[in-house]
Amino acid sequence: MPTVPSGPSARPACESAQLRQAARSFGMDAARYDRSRPRYPQALVDRLAGTTARDAPGGDGPRVLDVGCGTGIVARQLTDAGCRVLGVDVDARMAELARAAGVEVEVAAFESWDPAGRRFDAVVSGQTWHWLDPAAAAAVAARALLPGGRLAVFWNVPELPPEVTRALGAAYRRVAPDAPFRLGDATARAVDGYQHLLDAAAEGIRAGGDFTAPEEWRHDWEHTYTRDAWLDQMPTHGTLTRLAPEQVREVLDEVGAAVDALGGSFTVPYATLTVTATRRA
Repeated sequence: MPTVPSGPSARPACESAQLRQAARSFGMDAARYDRSRPRYPQALVDRLAGTTARDAPGGDGPRVLDVGCGTGIVARQLTDAGCRVLGVDVDARMAELARAAGVEVEVAAFESWDPAGRRFDAVVSGQTWHWLDPAAAAAVAARALLPGGRLAVFWNVPELPPEVTRALGAAYRRVAPDAPFRLGDATARAVDGYQHLLDAAAEGIRAGGDFTAPEEWRHDWEHTYTRDAWLDQMPTHGTLTRLAPEQVREVLDEVGAAVDALGGSFTVPYATLTVTATRRA
């Protein structure tokens, strides 16, 4: 049975509590999250559905566990690709919306969630793994996976126009100067800022010895936002979910002015970055 390693990879209790609180903040406006957050590239969805495919009794598709399923964005895309999906999420508000969309969800913190003998062809997690202890979460995923099953954790990384990045950073530093987030470096590549998340995920996967060597996938795509569509999404970002409404409004006003100066819309190149490995026999 996989075990959770002790030592420096384990997070202090205070940090885990802060991360759990942050993760729960997204459910404050679950409907906005569901309508405004980007979906995942079909190439990735098809790759996950294809690499986990097996001949199941009755012709059923592969069984997939969606960790931190939120409102069911990933789960619905995988269901449309022929998978049978069970979601796990810590936030009952997000889970309620996912269930309304037809997703089966269990409410629990994943590190303490019990598979109860159930086994899956794949465990996936979109935009969530950084809120978890990566070693503990990988150990639970290993318990839930069939031999040869795939673990895949991924993030959508937007490369915003420099004007939007600068406006966001300036407004955020003004309204929340003591916040831990640092925004506004228009010269830095967004994907570089995510490398520590990929490295932490890979380290957690390696820690228990239950998986093959992690590998990274990248899928590039783009999406065009109107001013209103981008401002609708912004309050769902972790940098803003815990600010007061008047602070959020000030940030949105400044970013909105920057988008207006660009002509009222802009195209965002996205890179969807994945860390993946398969369960050893």
